[in-house]
Amino acid sequence: MIAEVSNKLNISIDEFRVQKEELCNQMKAFPPERIVCLTEETVETLYLLGEQDKIVGVSGYAVRPKQVRKEKPRVSAFTSADIPKILALCPDLVLAFSDLQAEIASSLIQAGVTVMTYNQRDIAGILAMIQHLGATVGQERRALKIINQYKSKLANVRAQVEDRPPLKVYFEEWDDPMISGIKWVSELIEIAGGTDIFPNYANQPAAKDRFVKSNEVILAAPDVILASWCGKKVRPEKIANRPGWDTIPAVQNGRIKEIKSPLILQPGPAALTDGLDCIVAALASSTSN
Repeated sequence: MIAEVSNKLNISIDEFRVQKEELCNQMKAFPPERIVCLTEETVETLYLLGEQDKIVGVSGYAVRPKQVRKEKPRVSAFTSADIPKILALCPDLVLAFSDLQAEIASSLIQAGVTVMTYNQRDIAGILAMIQHLGATVGQERRALKIINQYKSKLANVRAQVEDRPPLKVYFEEWDDPMISGIKWVSELIEIAGGTDIFPNYANQPAAKDRFVKSNEVILAAPDVILASWCGKKVRPEKIANRPGWDTIPAVQNGRIKEIKSPLILQPGPAALTDGLDCIVAALASSTSN
């Protein structure tokens, strides 16, 4: 592993050992000063907390805020990472997400890196992540202010739509196999004035436990279909042309809407702000049709 890192830095192994020891010896203080984020939501949270200067590496999927793509080196995908590159950055903390990144976390832990893994799957978990990360970087007050702003937004949206008749909503996270929405998405749909047609599936954290069959959607007859295919462009015509789906009200009325994955599929600030706004807009346009 050390040889891989020294090769990446174009220095000898001995030089790397000296530089690593000098740098990493400076990184024993708390709060942490050199943070690598393996998913998007912790990146955005640290920027909101005003602690972006502590970020030394990010996920390749990080796009919020916009400047992150220019400011921070990319060190990982979602289930894979450049371990030597991460080690070369001498992080004193790596932020990961769930069992999906367990292998990455294990490799880093074995290399002596401190790894903190979040596991938020609902709105309460997202808010707890923000509070915990805020405390970790010494920004407890700022984190609580952000959390209160989000709580206020959620309450305001709920109040604005409470008199509307609820629309039945099918959220599709992937198309083949068809995967329905996770808990935080289901909760945001409900806040925006919709009813998730698969609330029981939403309680399942693993995607494999949220596989749905075509006839289940047909029988549920959703008024609106929201789709976000994990970074792949949604094709409404492909959804509409599925066998038997021409009987579904959402298809009959052209109510198939895409929500971009960075806005809704990362359990963090984006989902509670722009992601929620997209759901509200989609349901509002469906109500007015």
